[in-house]
Amino acid sequence: MASISQDVNKEVKDDFALEPVPESKKTLRYGSLVNTTIGVATAMVFMQLGSIMAISFGSVNAIIALVYATVASSLLSVGTCYLAGRSGMNVNLMARGGGFGYIGASLTSIIYAQNFIMYCAIEGAIMAAAVYEYLPIVPIEAYMIFFGLIVIPLNWFGIKQLDKIQKWTLPIYIVLLVAAIYLCFTMAPKYSGNPFTFLPEGQAVGGLGLLACIAIMNGLVAHLALVITDYARFIKKDELKAGSVALGSAIPVLGILVGGVIGIYFGVRFMEGNPGIYFVNMLGIGGALFTILTQLRINVNNLYSGSMSLANFFENVFKFKPGRNFWVATVAIVAIILMLLNVLDYLDVILTFQGVFVFAWVSIILADAFIVKKFMKIGTVHYEYRQSKLYAWNPTGVISIFVASMVGTFAVFGYFGDFIMNIAAFLSGVIAAIMYVVAVKLTNGKFYQKQTVNLENESLTEAQ
Repeated sequence: MASISQDVNKEVKDDFALEPVPESKKTLRYGSLVNTTIGVATAMVFMQLGSIMAISFGSVNAIIALVYATVASSLLSVGTCYLAGRSGMNVNLMARGGGFGYIGASLTSIIYAQNFIMYCAIEGAIMAAAVYEYLPIVPIEAYMIFFGLIVIPLNWFGIKQLDKIQKWTLPIYIVLLVAAIYLCFTMAPKYSGNPFTFLPEGQAVGGLGLLACIAIMNGLVAHLALVITDYARFIKKDELKAGSVALGSAIPVLGILVGGVIGIYFGVRFMEGNPGIYFVNMLGIGGALFTILTQLRINVNNLYSGSMSLANFFENVFKFKPGRNFWVATVAIVAIILMLLNVLDYLDVILTFQGVFVFAWVSIILADAFIVKKFMKIGTVHYEYRQSKLYAWNPTGVISIFVASMVGTFAVFGYFGDFIMNIAAFLSGVIAAIMYVVAVKLTNGKFYQKQTVNLENESLTEAQ
């Protein structure tokens, strides 16, 4: 028992929820890190979005939106991966010395954690719907509770356990997906035409239908650029460039593009937006198992990142440090509550509003690194994360994200017209970046940290 306890403590400590990952602890090759993130890429939410967009707005509009989201998310993600790998920090820690201050960054952390809790609930609800479709004798609420709790022990040991889970389950996932595609050709579809040219009545290619699809995808575009930092911070120094490109493009290409196109194909053929349901219709119990396997792969990642964000918030604001595993359980329980409230019914609305905030956040992080620090030479190259060195609030980042998010929210509600409503997330990102750069210039970076330290030529490890 003592040995088990020591192993648990070691893994929890090695998660580095509240401090940078030192180079000596970066033991995984970037291929293993990519493998871990593939669990995110195989999430059924990507298929579901492809299905929903195609059925609602037409397949061509959906495909265009998927291509846009893949390119945009890859570019943003490669940038955040590089910053995370170089600093050893995820986005929560980078935000402290990257424009927000330690309390300001904590507020973004709690909203960030909410995103993971929401995704955990969405993926769990898909699992529950799949099993209920095959075995309706048990109430769907019971399935929601069961699948909400089962991911807790799978997440107990941190990043190395996630890597093992993804390696063991990927071959099974591929076999079942190929079987589903094969069986799809043998079944009579509800829509017999070309699923990639389907256009519902009243819709047209382009116009507001396309903008609506882009608005839905914007919620994922920026979110993925943030979530990838939880894994990219483990990239080794000698693999920084290659690892950043590999990790930054893996989820957008495999998840958004490939998963989305598969979702269009299945969704249109069966006129069903929930992949948990159409996989069961194709594979029977195999479809239920496929859905469970797929969603468990992503939800262990959701719990991992959500627990990291909550640990960061409560340690900073309330000095409450019960350990990451406490937050793993907390994320799971809150996700169960959201599942029972049928969060899946509001997926498109959730992603649209989520995009407004996360686009503003990632825009500030990237503007700080590549415009303020690199070209304007304001602040230090390294990210300060220690509270004793930081102001509680950095108004340049906090005010910028608040104003940009408010403008974006008003845009989503339609106050600026239909066109602006559907590009609200992109608008909030542009406003946030511009406001932040101007604010830093006006204040000459005085709120970055309490003491001005020139560490441009020092590594992060040496700075500590």
